[in-house]
Amino acid sequence: MATGNTGRGLISTLLAVISVMYLIVLGLASWSLDKYINGEQHHPHLGGNPATSFMLVFALLASVLGISSVVTGLLHHRVWRSETLGSAASLAIISGAITALTFGLACKEIALGGHRGRRLQTLEAFIMIAMVAQLLYMGLLHVGMVNARYGPGYSHPFGNLPYRTSNPVVV
Repeated sequence: MATGNTGRGLISTLLAVISVMYLIVLGLASWSLDKYINGEQHHPHLGGNPATSFMLVFALLASVLGISSVVTGLLHHRVWRSETLGSAASLAIISGAITALTFGLACKEIALGGHRGRRLQTLEAFIMIAMVAQLLYMGLLHVGMVNARYGPGYSHPFGNLPYRTSNPVVV
């Protein structure tokens, strides 16, 4: 088995799941926020409580960053080099942090209770699933940084030469 192909197959499947999750979150959050801005909080599928508006805004932000993370992950998957691993991992961390914040707001909304419509409950469920999938993706990318079996690993810019602390003077 070639180096890093184990992680490559897992990342492609996970990226497909994450892209579907974030697209659904984007659609549900944008519909709900549109209804919420129009003053239709008593819509049978919406409802909500004081945490709803914050959760909807952060769900939109998390889904847009998540889709950006998926695009960067697909580019990394296509090239599969250590140079693209850093950008994919850093955007995955930012997306994961905003998704975690949205996850916390969804938990707060559930804890506050009140009437929450079916679409809002569905949005909360998809946020939670997207959070778990994003955590798995971040973990798999970071395992790829450490273990060459799961990712391209780090390569030295000058091949397999040892790292020197002082630069020799070339004349």
